[in-house]
Amino acid sequence: MTSTNRKPHLAQRALRRAASAATVALLAVAVGCAPQPEDKAAASGTSAESCAKGALRTKTSGKLTIATDEPAYEPWFKDDKPAGGKGFESAVAYAVAKQLGYAKGNVVWQSVPFNKAFAPGEKTFDFDINQVSISTERKKAVDFSSGYYDVRQAVIALKSSKAAKAEGVADLKGLKLGAQVGTTSLDYINDVVKPTQEPAAYAKNDQAKSALKNGQVDAIVVDLPTAFYITAAEVTDAKIVGQFENQGAAPEQFGLVLDKGSALTSCVTSAVDALRKDGTLAKIEKQWLSEAVDAPVLK
Repeated sequence: MTSTNRKPHLAQRALRRAASAATVALLAVAVGCAPQPEDKAAASGTSAESCAKGALRTKTSGKLTIATDEPAYEPWFKDDKPAGGKGFESAVAYAVAKQLGYAKGNVVWQSVPFNKAFAPGEKTFDFDINQVSISTERKKAVDFSSGYYDVRQAVIALKSSKAAKAEGVADLKGLKLGAQVGTTSLDYINDVVKPTQEPAAYAKNDQAKSALKNGQVDAIVVDLPTAFYITAAEVTDAKIVGQFENQGAAPEQFGLVLDKGSALTSCVTSAVDALRKDGTLAKIEKQWLSEAVDAPVLK
């Protein structure tokens, strides 16, 4: 009788153990499938901790390395001194650095040629600021921040030349035009003007200016603020013929250049957005680019 009473008890214990094991297994599956907050934060790269002021994962710990071309032209930089804080892009660079938590003394400047800044490959800087227009093609090789300046391209010609009388794009087609290689200025010549003569491409804007002075080209194309500076201070017998209309729905914008997939991209973009929102970018633009506001539109 004792043996017959034990069998039901043993069976019940076995059932309880099986049920307990099943419960543990189900809990393990549930935990494994549940969202993991830590992983999500790590994947997004936009957590508050990842953008902690002055503690970003920069090329050099505690420093922010910013690159631009050499020479550094006005009105973007004053007296060819990026570290001086004067000129539109120098002022923007330091404003972004401050927003990210880096004092002026913790900013390191580096010289990088214009074309190399957005070429494929790992960068030696945290971000580059050098009038680089944001484009779909360039985004294949590098990251960009949001735009810090809306820009238009302009045509410069000697006042005594036939090119100076151009009133529209059609008047430019038969001319010999020039621009710096790799720039949207050159793209506008090829894609908008579509000249009958092969345009001249120069490694530096200085070479393009020399070609204009020497009559090797009829006109050159540069961004509008640079055009104002060139005609006011460098080639004073030249004039701004006009500016091109924006191509597409969105304006052409300059953006800060970063490594492709950089962990800093979202933080730098947030800094630029904050400076636009609080009016800092507008104030810097007014201070350094106030004269570059108007020119005839070439249609």
